[in-house]
Amino acid sequence: MFDVIIAGCGPTGAMLAAELRLHDVRVLVLEKETEPASFVRIVSLHMRSLELMAMRGLLDRILERGRKRSVGGIFAAITKSAPEGLDSAYAYLLGIPQPVIVHLLEEHAIELGAQVRHGCAVAGFEQDDEGVTVELADGEQLRARYLVGCDGGRSTVRKLLGVGFPGEPSRTETLMGEMKVGVPQEEIAAKMAESSETHKRFWLRPFGEGVYSVVVPAAGVSDRAEPPTLEDFKQQLRTIAGTDFGVHSPRWLSRFGDATRLAERYRVGRVLLAGDAAHIHPPTGGQGLNLGVQDAFNLGWKLAAQIRGWAPETLLDTYQAERQPVARDVLDNTRAQRELLSTEPGPQAVRRLLTELMDFDEVNRYLIEKITAIGIRYDFGEGPDLLGRRLRDIDVKQGHLYGLLHRGRGLLLDRTERLTAGGWSDRVDYLADSTAVLDVPCVLLRPDGHVAWIGDDQHDLDDHLSRWFGKPAN
Repeated sequence: MFDVIIAGCGPTGAMLAAELRLHDVRVLVLEKETEPASFVRIVSLHMRSLELMAMRGLLDRILERGRKRSVGGIFAAITKSAPEGLDSAYAYLLGIPQPVIVHLLEEHAIELGAQVRHGCAVAGFEQDDEGVTVELADGEQLRARYLVGCDGGRSTVRKLLGVGFPGEPSRTETLMGEMKVGVPQEEIAAKMAESSETHKRFWLRPFGEGVYSVVVPAAGVSDRAEPPTLEDFKQQLRTIAGTDFGVHSPRWLSRFGDATRLAERYRVGRVLLAGDAAHIHPPTGGQGLNLGVQDAFNLGWKLAAQIRGWAPETLLDTYQAERQPVARDVLDNTRAQRELLSTEPGPQAVRRLLTELMDFDEVNRYLIEKITAIGIRYDFGEGPDLLGRRLRDIDVKQGHLYGLLHRGRGLLLDRTERLTAGGWSDRVDYLADSTAVLDVPCVLLRPDGHVAWIGDDQHDLDDHLSRWFGKPAN
């Protein structure tokens, strides 16, 4: 008997498993693939995701395997430098191979005690008032109190659950791969400069050892189950650039579409959805992996609280209430970016106008904060602007704020040095620090770093501790 079974050990599933293990929840992760993906797609960790990694003490090991780059120019590939003074201690993007980040997060979950089984696919499940019986493809049956589908855009869990996935199917496809080229770098640079003004979904970028990352629009929408061929790349390169650059010796070849869909519900009884199982969208802006990891951070402590028996009655429901609007916003901004990548005259005119508007720092800042998720504000009711937002990694007398969040607990930061977490001390840590650089007297942070309360009154604090962390232990 497990507390939680997670279907899928991608970044979302692995991160969720680790978050649950911080609270001693018994977790089993089922991954249908026996081996890591053969292709090495580079993904970007955004500012909010980097903050979350810092909160759990993971950032240093991830930085060792990635490459920093500017956070500017990520909205619809409009080339603008990032404005100064972004509200994060981690104001950069981190490019990292997807298999590497998956491995690091899985390793983290296992270190914390999660069980991971590869080559195990969920074939069916039944839930009742006490839990979920999960059937594997080989007929084995497992029992858990909850099941979470983190099994991708074609989620078996979501389909078996009968949750609608409305949206738009792919209208265009893009080919992506890594391969060698047969022409000098100078010729590639010249053709790229010539074509980039009219074709925003086309590039060749050096990847090391004579290998290039190649992205080019596909001829049409096809069965994505069938991988593209090298000849497909050559034909499209000749169509776009007038040459196939002598591409040869591919390492891997893939294609992706621009389907945009959002699950109607994130929870049905004891079964929940997270990551791509709950939402899919074009990769414009590089938000997909980040959105899923952030789902896991939002869900992990809430599901753990439900299992440990101290969750307020509606706490688990706030997962969908908070994260579904965030996903809806991501779907909208990727729709907008997709239009701005069109070669049609109308979208290109809008692109030129937006390019001018982004010369205003506040416009540029707003779009960057939207894409990197540091602008998110959950609706916690009326209060100061900081309420519902995440708090940046400020300096405190014990070092850095995020260093105090490694255990996945709440935190009361008290600048008055006269409040207390009292009967919630088994769930909420306390720091009295009159020197902390804050414009408010005290804040209560949830385990995901969002500000749940601001003030200096103990009675009001107790009400909010009860709202988020249940009844006091004594």
